[in-house]
Amino acid sequence: MSGWDEGAVYYSNQAQFTEASTEAEAAAVSSTTSRHSVLLKFKEFIRNFEKEKNVFPYRESLVNNPKFLLVHLEDLLSFDSDLPSLLRSAPSDYLPLFETAAAEVLAGLKMKVVGDSGGMVEPQTGEVQILLTSKEDPVSLRSLGAQYISKLVKISGITISASRIKAKATYVHLICKNCKSARVIPCRPGLGGAIVPRSCDHIPQPGEEACPIDPWLVVPDKSKYVDQQTLKLQENPEDVPTGELPRNMLLSVDRHLVQTFVPGSRLTIMGIYSIFQAANSSTNHKGAVAVRQPYIRVVGMEETNEANSRGPATFTQEEVEEFKKFASNQDTYKVICSKIAPSIFGHDDVKKAVACLLFGGARKNLPDGVRLRGDINVLLLGDPSTAKSQFLKFVEKTAPIAVYTSGKGSSAAGLTASVTRDSSSREFYLEGGAMVLADGGVVCIDEFDKMRPEDRVAIHEAMEQQTISIAKAGITTVLNSRTSVLAAANPPSGRYDDLKTAQDNIDLQTTILSRFDLIFIVKDIRMYDQDKVIASHIIKVHASAQTASNDSRTPKEENWLKRYIQYCRTECHPRLSEAACAKLQSDYVDIRRGMRQQANETGESAAIPITVRQLEAIIRLSEALAKMKLSHVATEGDVAEALRLFKVSTMDAARSGINQHINISPEMANEIKQAENQIKRRLGIGNRISERRLIDDLIRMGMNESIVRRAILIMHQRGEVEYQRERHVIVRKV
Repeated sequence: MSGWDEGAVYYSNQAQFTEASTEAEAAAVSSTTSRHSVLLKFKEFIRNFEKEKNVFPYRESLVNNPKFLLVHLEDLLSFDSDLPSLLRSAPSDYLPLFETAAAEVLAGLKMKVVGDSGGMVEPQTGEVQILLTSKEDPVSLRSLGAQYISKLVKISGITISASRIKAKATYVHLICKNCKSARVIPCRPGLGGAIVPRSCDHIPQPGEEACPIDPWLVVPDKSKYVDQQTLKLQENPEDVPTGELPRNMLLSVDRHLVQTFVPGSRLTIMGIYSIFQAANSSTNHKGAVAVRQPYIRVVGMEETNEANSRGPATFTQEEVEEFKKFASNQDTYKVICSKIAPSIFGHDDVKKAVACLLFGGARKNLPDGVRLRGDINVLLLGDPSTAKSQFLKFVEKTAPIAVYTSGKGSSAAGLTASVTRDSSSREFYLEGGAMVLADGGVVCIDEFDKMRPEDRVAIHEAMEQQTISIAKAGITTVLNSRTSVLAAANPPSGRYDDLKTAQDNIDLQTTILSRFDLIFIVKDIRMYDQDKVIASHIIKVHASAQTASNDSRTPKEENWLKRYIQYCRTECHPRLSEAACAKLQSDYVDIRRGMRQQANETGESAAIPITVRQLEAIIRLSEALAKMKLSHVATEGDVAEALRLFKVSTMDAARSGINQHINISPEMANEIKQAENQIKRRLGIGNRISERRLIDDLIRMGMNESIVRRAILIMHQRGEVEYQRERHVIVRKV
């Protein structure tokens, strides 16, 4: 019999729950009467609770959907103030009562049917599952302690894994191996086992041998079962204290809640905090008999809204009015951009792009099932110390859902999804990675260029199709990852080199570059006036940091922006107007023509391709700009601003750097030829020299430094020399 049920099957000598003392009997009698009155109250609640005049929501939903009934605890409280407190304090006693009441009410609501004998009989009704929901705030997973055991709790988190469906016995059918008498005993709900009596109560006839102790055999075929599934719930990333690992909790769901959610979805759960004896855990030593593992038996769960991780996004009337008033201002766009990363000086266009990324375009589902993404991806590429990572950190704090990761510290499985093996049941299950957990939010990837190329390929699909397909270890599935990507990268040589072509500076593949809507090249330009202003700004930030932190207004501002972004993302889905469409079409054709002309003149294609994806990018930017103003139509002005952003970022990046085919005058070509000859003389085949020393030597011979550099660059492109040690040393190849 061992291993037949997940919880152990316990044996006990005495019959179940026999109280010896008379006091306990009296208490039991009073409890049965009170239980009966509670049952009547529950029945009355389902029958007679009305929302408005003559609207009976629970009665209606029972008739329409006889399998389960969703009950709001607030309604129960308004009907009878004692019932919710009973449910909260002893849910495992009163929930079965509630389900019985629902089943009885349902039987009363149905018409009688004709039976086999021709008479009218009561209709057969199955069990009704009661699901509870309430508007209270969820408690944190960390605060669940012994005082909550067998009480009703509400928690929220992300499901990270789900087991297969198992059959859980509700009634176990036993048979005595001696006298073959049968017996049915109930099984405890959740992960508990059944308590099997030790002795058979059959009285032996004369000449018949008595039944031995432990005579019962389980007959699995005749027992009654329900579906059961176990889930693992992990804390929301934003609730985890700094430096701690996220905690997770075992959930057990049964009947109609089974297979309603996929791993990676954010849930809010009402459940009974219970304990079970872990079968093969390390706690099962001989000494630790009384140690039990906690889990939550779910009695109601709902998916939290995409835009907000802490339950459905509810905005008060005042907030909505304030948002609408703010959106109707003339300079909404300016104000929002000034609120983005206020501690960073300058970089106005980057701030505007980050604002567009936070608001996002409109997601579209076409009739033939194709989904067009509405999320905007931005790449910041440039010199060190240009506040790229600060932007990423700001977005992580401001976006409603955000995950921050660094390129070197993340693998393909960590970004998409990994298949792990459950230690107890030895079956494989999926755990979602960063792109899946940030579904409906933003993923910030720092050090994007330091990622291994095979890991970067894993993001391709997530960035355009917004799904992650997996076929590993017998699991074939598709997970949603509707995220925006904000990435920061350095050029391959560490700094942006103006003497190189755009292709050498942006050392990423065309495939990944075309998936970014905006590519910003952030250079550290040395200009006296600007440096002075930046220095004073930074010194001011450092000097006034202490006084600012005492002022309590800043978190409210940040929170306000977060709430406004949430409101815009849930309420507003703009589309382009006719005039805007016409303008966009003509401008896109002009850009393509310009790129083609440039390609014909120079004889080679641009480092950043301008394709239909870039046209979609401009559409998304226009929609995001309209969304900031809570407008449902993107106008020509929005398109013009989106085009301007696109031109200063991606088009600028495509044109940046030195172009090899600058019209070189014959004298210049001659000088370059001379410089090449001198370099070849100075550097034998297979030898190496430091670049600085080579340039200095040739300058002493009276050559121009830029000519020498260009000669080295041209030789490098021909493959005659190659760089080593972060481009400090030049080696002449064979």
